[in-house]
Amino acid sequence: MAKNRKNQSAAVRFGPALKAFLLCLFIGGSGIGYVWQKNQIYELGRQIKARENRLHDLQVQNEKARRQIAMLHSPQYIEQRIKELNLGLVQPQPNQIWRMVEPSAETLNVASAPRGQQVAARQNPNPAMP
Repeated sequence: MAKNRKNQSAAVRFGPALKAFLLCLFIGGSGIGYVWQKNQIYELGRQIKARENRLHDLQVQNEKARRQIAMLHSPQYIEQRIKELNLGLVQPQPNQIWRMVEPSAETLNVASAPRGQQVAARQNPNPAMP
């Protein structure tokens, strides 16, 4: 006897349709995933480029500020500003300068200092450096 469709189970009738649906779902999902991944790569590249541009701008701004600080600390600029502001400041005469010798650690004896008097000595942590 010939096989009758009425006698076949529902799983046999829907099996090929289910396989086709799952195959289409897999291919469609893969396509959507590919497009999403490409979009993410593009977006991250755009963000990287924007941050590189910001970094370059900040480096240029930092260099300008460094040059301005160097110019503001120069003696010529300071003298010019003193004259502009009429502060009346001048270089001291050589007889107005007192030179004091800092005692070395060997000449200081902290134990022999009178009680209540503080004595400070500069100690060089690196003996190779003067």
